[in-house]
Amino acid sequence: MELKWNDAEKLTEWYEKNHRTLPWRENRDPYRIWVSEIMLQQTRIEAVLIKYQIFMQELPDIASLAKVEDDKLMRLWEGLGYYSRARNLKKCAQVIMQDHGGEMPHTYEQLVRLPGIGPYTAGAIASIAFNEAVPAVDGNVLRILARYCLVEDDIRSAETKKILQDALLPVYAHDGVRPRSLNQGLMELGQLVCVPNGAPFCAQCPLAENCQAYAQGRTQDIPFRSALHARRQQERTLFILRDGKRFLLHKRADNGLLAGLYEFAGIDGHLSEEDVRKKMEEKQIAVWHLKRLPDAKHIFSHIEWHMQAWEIRTDELRNLDLPEDYTAYTKEEMALAAIPSAFKTYIDYYGLRSH
Repeated sequence: MELKWNDAEKLTEWYEKNHRTLPWRENRDPYRIWVSEIMLQQTRIEAVLIKYQIFMQELPDIASLAKVEDDKLMRLWEGLGYYSRARNLKKCAQVIMQDHGGEMPHTYEQLVRLPGIGPYTAGAIASIAFNEAVPAVDGNVLRILARYCLVEDDIRSAETKKILQDALLPVYAHDGVRPRSLNQGLMELGQLVCVPNGAPFCAQCPLAENCQAYAQGRTQDIPFRSALHARRQQERTLFILRDGKRFLLHKRADNGLLAGLYEFAGIDGHLSEEDVRKKMEEKQIAVWHLKRLPDAKHIFSHIEWHMQAWEIRTDELRNLDLPEDYTAYTKEEMALAAIPSAFKTYIDYYGLRSH
């Protein structure tokens, strides 16, 4: 069970003739390729395009990424989610500066030893930037191979993933392989043709002739994925404290969910108006005006926040005795704070940031 060489050649030629023009394909700079691959993990390409170009303008090389302030980095990453990816990028950049003279290593074996760079990302950088004959197997590639080879086992299992990756390996040992185009061809095919949701566009696929799922009319039920654990639902109440000029923001802890990012103050559970007033009284915060705001929901990978929010008008925030992790920000200052998209409903409600 393997990808046939003539099909690998067809796919390579298909990519070279039909690939999209994307900003990280403008050259073979390993830094640009690395950042794009990290951004594209679990994030739609449409969401990445604009953020990527802004990121590159602000942090054009490994050195600038290694020394960027955390708040600026989180602000640049805002809207992409999975913020630990950004923190790992910076950590890895610092290691590259310290251990590799600021130059991205050129081989898979060196790359995969860097923090935050796993087998897929190492394979992508090594093959695209340096044309090393190594695979880069992500969910798109696993789906293509499962259909091509008619693998019915759970695609989430490590054993199945290994079987599918092994189906690729003989191709990379072939003298005529063009790893850069082959790997990007697999990525492009999975994004545009052999798609995960809805019917794949098999008539456009260069692998269709030898695809077993296509031959047996089973592209809709291959691959098989076992169900993930259901997300836990959590109720949250937000306190949007403000005076005439400023809003109160809380900086979350440096570990855990939304680590190091800014949020409106809040607690678990939903509170009544009376409970909110009592909570403010306990904190010795005068309530001059209290208003219920629209509810909001945000879905993380493992949890759903069901949020209700209260606007609380109070005395000048700068005069309050606040813990160190609470700060009063003007609208202009909030535009520079790293506030995650979980709070987009309320950012938009107050027009605190243009998108």
